Amino acid sequence: MEETWKITLSDGTQLKDLKLSGNNFISETKVTSEMFEGKLSKVIVEGQENGQPVKNEYGQMELILIDDHHFVLRALSQDEIDKMKMQGDIEYLAMMTNTDLEV
Repeated sequence: MEETWKITLSDGTQLKDLKLSGNNFISETKVTSEMFEGKLSKVIVEGQENGQPVKNEYGQMELILIDDHHFVLRALSQDEIDKMKMQGDIEYLAMMTNTDLEV
């Protein structure tokens, strides 16, 4: 029996019966980037490796590749998350003070 994986996105959406090849998940049905938009703040990946159950929870992930039935997710580091928040804060302050950030 081939091992399958399940991914639960932050809104509860589940992608089931996934195959894993390296770090690529393979779905029997077509996947689109819209399926992941705004849903990667918490991701649970469940499956089996060497007959042992595996369940990993990730705080923030990024969709780095999608192609019909294949997709790849990666966890963002805390440094990347901090930089994204800082950039968002800068852009918000610029908007509120009517400051142009373009050089």
